[in-house]
Amino acid sequence: MIDAKEYLKKMSAELDGPIKSYIGDEEPSNLMEASRQYPYAGGKRMRPAMAVATCGAVGGDKSKAVPLAVAVEYIHNFTLIHDDLMDGDSKRRGMDTIHVGYGMPTAVLAGDALFAKAYQIICDLDVPAERMRAAMKYVSDAVWDLARGQQMDVNNEGQIVSEEVYIETIKLKTSVLFAAAAAGGAIIGGADDATVKAINEYALELGLGFQMFDDYLGIAGDESKTGKSVGNDIRKGKCTCMVTHAIRSIKDPKVLEEFKGILGNMDATDEQCARAKQIMQEAGSIDYALGLARQKVDNAIAKISFLPESEDKEFMIALANFAINRDV
Repeated sequence: MIDAKEYLKKMSAELDGPIKSYIGDEEPSNLMEASRQYPYAGGKRMRPAMAVATCGAVGGDKSKAVPLAVAVEYIHNFTLIHDDLMDGDSKRRGMDTIHVGYGMPTAVLAGDALFAKAYQIICDLDVPAERMRAAMKYVSDAVWDLARGQQMDVNNEGQIVSEEVYIETIKLKTSVLFAAAAAGGAIIGGADDATVKAINEYALELGLGFQMFDDYLGIAGDESKTGKSVGNDIRKGKCTCMVTHAIRSIKDPKVLEEFKGILGNMDATDEQCARAKQIMQEAGSIDYALGLARQKVDNAIAKISFLPESEDKEFMIALANFAINRDV
């Protein structure tokens, strides 16, 4: 069996050169430096790895999917720059965030520049025009949906929303870019429409599981590994499936009132945040969320069961499992 973490490291190293090859030494130099910082810093690079793997899994020439992989990684990093700015975060990957290091105007422009460069790259894909247009459509739709999902996430903060609204939000915020990478890679590999649709659905389900597990790490993760305060999501009142499950499952009105009093309280102490986590544990909400994430990943794997056996298919399965079995 493929070790997804090790395989991702290998693919990340292979993609490192292409990722660093598209932003030249133009003026103004501070904009170029700001645009390079996040994509050049590494990371898991799950989305670009997925684009290359799905191309190979359908029998395509994986080298032709590398530019799309770079484009998707640039788009992902464009969203990170703007996320950090919106959230007021000061650190990412151990570095000052772009708006801290370069200022807010340059951070906005760096995100815009990565977004534009991604589309330049897609327009130059070495595939028939109809495949380029099809891949472009998936990516464009994903960016539109991603913006909608990000705004829904902002709107939801501090609100108690239904599990259905939560799932729709994370699908738009997280899953769609995974899906654009996966479907785009399959398109470049020459897959037929039914195969592209199945691979797109695989990645949507994987993305849901990934985000649900990410939300779990925000509550119960190891701060030294995640780099996030486990109390922040509680203080912000982030409405995850753990929260929605707890709200509908807590039987004692006093406990429910206590939980709601901590949730969304920016002044909540570490002890209060730990108490909120305890309440969710006792309500079975954390186990419920992990089970739901597992279900999404199982759905993802089932979607690609028809693909012929290959190392790339094996990696796609391993990547789905890795999405809900990681410490960061």
